[in-house]
Amino acid sequence: MSQAEDQMIPVCETISGQRLLFVMAAEAEYGTQLRARFAPLMTGVGPIEAALATGIALHDMARADALPDLVVCLGSAGSRVCGLGEVVQVSSVSWRDMDASRLGFVKGVTPFVDHPVDLPLLTPLVLTTARLSTGANIVGGDGYAAIDADMVDMETFAVARACARYGVPLMGLRGISDGPGELDHIHGWTALLGLLDERLAAAVDMLEAALRPQPGSRL
Repeated sequence: MSQAEDQMIPVCETISGQRLLFVMAAEAEYGTQLRARFAPLMTGVGPIEAALATGIALHDMARADALPDLVVCLGSAGSRVCGLGEVVQVSSVSWRDMDASRLGFVKGVTPFVDHPVDLPLLTPLVLTTARLSTGANIVGGDGYAAIDADMVDMETFAVARACARYGVPLMGLRGISDGPGELDHIHGWTALLGLLDERLAAAVDMLEAALRPQPGSRL
């Protein structure tokens, strides 16, 4: 592999002896507290950008025999179930855009691909867990009523599919930035991002103890 190719491989953080790749979507969510802890793979917004960026990154890492032991996808989410400003772990993620039910496929399942509607993720931290729905639209108002999940984002399912392709485990952390009331301006999303930066950073700090091999384990 050339030096130029090697320089494009994303940076992993070593925590408790494991190599972690942090994945985020937007610079606005990457505040000063998170910047002090890791350099993420920044994918861009939405499932297509997230799938492209994560898939390419893991492909390059696989070629260099440098796949991470764990991917951590984190950022903001909307919810009318979880509290504003709360940070939760993603217990499972689904894809609300996929609907081939007119052809007899279960809504949320990609035709001819063997995956469940809800993809389970790792939940190593002692934090509240919640089900996440990924899609290409910003959800607000009455739109939550049609979604079978506790919270919504635009990237995690795509990251999960890329991780599955390369056999890399995934966990997700989401800070609730919006949900109650109608969301009709970008400031409704960004208002709490400073607080979520602090709280997501505190959750990241919990990983060291959570991932530390226990006495008697084979890790």
